[in-house]
Amino acid sequence: MAAKKILFLVGDFAEDYETMVPFQALQMVGHTVHAVCPGKRSGDKIKTAIHDFEGDQTYTEKPGHLFALNANFDDVDVGKYDALMIAGGRAPEYLRLNTRVIEIVRQFAAASKPIAAVCHGAQLLAAADVIRGKRISAYPACAPEVRLAGGDYADIEVDQAVTDGNFITAPAWPAHPQWLAQFLKVLGTEIAL
Repeated sequence: MAAKKILFLVGDFAEDYETMVPFQALQMVGHTVHAVCPGKRSGDKIKTAIHDFEGDQTYTEKPGHLFALNANFDDVDVGKYDALMIAGGRAPEYLRLNTRVIEIVRQFAAASKPIAAVCHGAQLLAAADVIRGKRISAYPACAPEVRLAGGDYADIEVDQAVTDGNFITAPAWPAHPQWLAQFLKVLGTEIAL
């Protein structure tokens, strides 16, 4: 397996687990992962938030860890990356307002490169208008946005994921085993035990 280069879009109040776990797991299997955020440079940090499911009508939110970025957003050249990953949490809510972020998502989609999005990451996919006719999962509160963007909302269990072409999506961090496994399969990553 040839190592892949993955662009990881994050921002302040990205979900902690949806940031830390994929970032570390993808590096663990040998891929290069560049974590970027608009307006920030390599070495800058973002605040993450821990979202938990405690029986309320929606998730609860607590302060997470500081996460250090390892690449510069302004230097992103989509042609140098094999795939895109989008963390969930509240970050996609404001990242979707950044025209360069939308342009990046559209370029990955136009090139049919793998795009993995979890939780509220679907807000970026919807805002970029790249999911028409695609089966897309997301945190249930994002279902209307997926549908309004022409996607087929995949109402799956919180620990499941769905792949439709180059899109690998999941509702929340409990889906990490399925979501990451499907993403690695689309990337062509083989792990021998």
